[in-house]
Amino acid sequence: MFKRFGLLIATNLAVLALVSIVMAIFGINPSSYGGLFVFAALFGFGGAFFTLAISKWSAKRATGAYVIKEPRDESERWLVNTVRRQAEQAGIGMPEVAIYDAPEINAFATGANRNNALVAVSTGLLRSMTRDEAEAVLGHEVAHVANGDMVTMTLLQGVLNTFVIFLARVVGRAIDGYLNGGRDNGGGGIAYFAIVFVLDMIFGLFASMIAMWFSRYREFRADEGGAALAGREKMIAALERLAQTYGQSTMPKTIAAFGISGGVGTGLKKLLMSHPPLDERISALRNAPPSRDSVRQGIVA
Repeated sequence: MFKRFGLLIATNLAVLALVSIVMAIFGINPSSYGGLFVFAALFGFGGAFFTLAISKWSAKRATGAYVIKEPRDESERWLVNTVRRQAEQAGIGMPEVAIYDAPEINAFATGANRNNALVAVSTGLLRSMTRDEAEAVLGHEVAHVANGDMVTMTLLQGVLNTFVIFLARVVGRAIDGYLNGGRDNGGGGIAYFAIVFVLDMIFGLFASMIAMWFSRYREFRADEGGAALAGREKMIAALERLAQTYGQSTMPKTIAAFGISGGVGTGLKKLLMSHPPLDERISALRNAPPSRDSVRQGIVA
């Protein structure tokens, strides 16, 4: 936990330092509204893309995933061959294939682009699923890669970060000015920073709701992709099998949104869940129209 927290702090400080240097070089004044927006965009997108750039490395470290270089047994050989076949069907580069130790049924995909990705499965999945079910899960993860979900999520997060940073400080200046009798002190007081901190939390909550809505949407698309690659009944059977450990996860929160199985929530918490309920995903697959002739089109459309 402390390592992840330290990495987060170090990442933010590195991005902040880089943004400050770039703005100083180009003479951009962060106290003006235009300069503030540039700062927000650089910091918002910079942090998001830096996280994407190190996503494979951080995922391997966080889960202790073992990347299969040379298959050690028939099971690993089947995993690699299945991912290779599905990657060719989907029209993407061969991802790295890994196994990580976890008791629950889960898997994830991450990576900076469609041709440089990582697909990993848990030991719990290998113990509990049939080959047909595991094939569907792999298809789901390959579909995430083929759909470019990691990059799309990063772009969305960059936009949301930008507006959270910018709006919190614009509104903070307005409130701080009102509390100071209409005097604009440039947002440098303690009250201003306290107001901005609170606004960052509030706007950040709404931004998270938007990001998680998209995350839930992409899970439906990845299920359709898994069905196109492995077969609809296999995908449905895999989701039904996931119910055995549904809501349980030892996956680090930094990559939990990329897993095939998410948490359980109701009310407001449901709006912050990265995955839709399994019964909704199964129902969507059962009611989906027949698959298209082209597997590749069926994934990326």
